[in-house]
Amino acid sequence: QVQLVESGGGLVQAGGSLRLSCAASGSIFRINAMGWYRQAPGKQRELVATITSSGSTNYADSVKGRFTISRDNAKNTVYLQMNSLKPEDTAVYYCTANALRVGGFRANDYWGQGTQVTVSS
Repeated sequence: QVQLVESGGGLVQAGGSLRLSCAASGSIFRINAMGWYRQAPGKQRELVATITSSGSTNYADSVKGRFTISRDNAKNTVYLQMNSLKPEDTAVYYCTANALRVGGFRANDYWGQGTQVTVSS
């Protein structure tokens, strides 16, 4: 199995910064894309940012220029640096990874348990 554990969430004032981390562990052969999604109360889960194994990135329009996704392939870890936070960024942030397990035949998507980010006005 593959486990994803997020950390770094919390409460911050508008305009502040937070850095989320997500470490993947388990019987991993290869991790392809990794990413972050978020879900605010009463809303659907939405894409925040993704990054491929080679470092190509993609961002939601709402976070472009404020958030930066990065990864450390040696540590199977993905990061999300969030700057200039706004109250509308308040949500539970979920890490995801498309990974191939050792002995597996195809890659699957795995999800973390989520970490709360709250931005006060």
